[in-house]
Amino acid sequence: MKITNEEHPSGGRYVAELEGHEAEMTYSRTTPTLIIIDHTGVPDALRGKGVGQALALHAVEAARTGGWKIIPLCPFFKAQALRHEEWRDVIN
Repeated sequence: MKITNEEHPSGGRYVAELEGHEAEMTYSRTTPTLIIIDHTGVPDALRGKGVGQALALHAVEAARTGGWKIIPLCPFFKAQALRHEEWRDVIN
């Protein structure tokens, strides 16, 4: 699975490509040190393959590397954040 980042001044998205399909996790940047993850979209063809989880982990690692925090508005990401105490350092 390949995950890339598409960023613009007000936000962006993480894109996972697998088996010819694309999944995404979108975010808005509120400040240089804070993003809001607002949507995760995984096509039916990729469901059950850990793609959403991989996107969530990628976002957490990007936040750690970039030194920012995440506000989890997306229901999927919020549920993942509640399951992973080890992510608390970047969840706002």
